[in-house]
Amino acid sequence: MSHDAPHAHRAYAPEKLRCAILTVSDSRDAKSDSSGAAIEAALGAAGHTIALREILRDDRAAIHDWVLRCVARPDIDAVLVTGGTGVSPRDQTIEAIEPLLQRQLPGFGELFRALSFEEIGPAAMLSRALAGTVERTAVFVMPGSRGAVKLALERLIVPELPHLIGQLRRTDPPPGG
Repeated sequence: MSHDAPHAHRAYAPEKLRCAILTVSDSRDAKSDSSGAAIEAALGAAGHTIALREILRDDRAAIHDWVLRCVARPDIDAVLVTGGTGVSPRDQTIEAIEPLLQRQLPGFGELFRALSFEEIGPAAMLSRALAGTVERTAVFVMPGSRGAVKLALERLIVPELPHLIGQLRRTDPPPGG
């Protein structure tokens, strides 16, 4: 592969994306949803817009249906979900979303856990952070803590999201290529 390949791939990357944010929690409301607020702030700072932001209880069917509705919308490029990724019986986010993914991006979870390990030690292995794609929509599932969300957004999602969406949209050669 040529050294120009990453640059050529980035030629597809849109500058501004439209995102949906879902917080999965049995206890948070709009005022106390610091993780959802952190997602909105990080995406806004990167120049992206929020098309939808909601809070749902840990309910597998409701989470599944919400994500399906988002990926069906042509005005949503990415769905970012926080919460419900642990191992307690109430944590249903992964079970709700994983079956929807047409292509998983295992590197997201692997890198997230490696970075988390640097900050919180072996408890990082309890995270089931997940990412993948459904048609032309990227889906990221992060733990519910504000620190975990900030780590995922700052180190992984925000730097790579435009490139990912550009790749999902690819149909023609890149400009000038």
